Amino acid sequence: MNTDVVEVQVRAVLPLEGSFAVFLGNEAKVFVIYIDESVGTAISMFMRGVSKERPLTHDLVGHLLMAFGAKVERVIINNINGSVFHARLIISAENELLTTRKMIELDARPSDSIAMAVQQSAPIFVAQAVWDAVEDVSDTLAQIEKKGLEAQQASEAAAKEQGDDEDDIEELSDEDINAIAGISGQENDEYDDGFGDDDDEEGEEWKKGG
Repeated sequence: MNTDVVEVQVRAVLPLEGSFAVFLGNEAKVFVIYIDESVGTAISMFMRGVSKERPLTHDLVGHLLMAFGAKVERVIINNINGSVFHARLIISAENELLTTRKMIELDARPSDSIAMAVQQSAPIFVAQAVWDAVEDVSDTLAQIEKKGLEAQQASEAAAKEQGDDEDDIEELSDEDINAIAGISGQENDEYDDGFGDDDDEEGEEWKKGG
């Protein structure tokens, strides 16, 4: 494997207005990209182990790979052009005699690649050049996680209070959701729906801080 890569994990997946923010990183650094809502939902469901009555798109792709003796070996986010990310999906497949494995490298959106990696517990890597180019938003993620914990604690405390009606609790939840997202009243101008440009975008507003 190319040594000029950095292994990362999916640190958080947060719903925004019509899109999702995916935080990727490790102990040293965290960066964020925007992905479309359907793929963000799929990643979130894979991470939480949510069972589905019927297979969705990424489930189907995973089942097809398995049927042909193939699996996702790793994902590499290998390039960034402005705010647009590119990725490579590395797949291994056995031949009919099961004696050797063929390695296949496919161009793919980072969002789909991340979804498949999470589904199959495959590692995610970032090219060193991309890693050096993205801005660290570790502090922003820490603030979001702190607000999320405080919101959860406040909600649990409110639920235990006698005499609180359901409207008060629901209002608290709405405020907490806005606080966690950190985008109350804002639109995601950077979001790419995947039709104009077949890749995913870096979240510029997260660079401005929490």
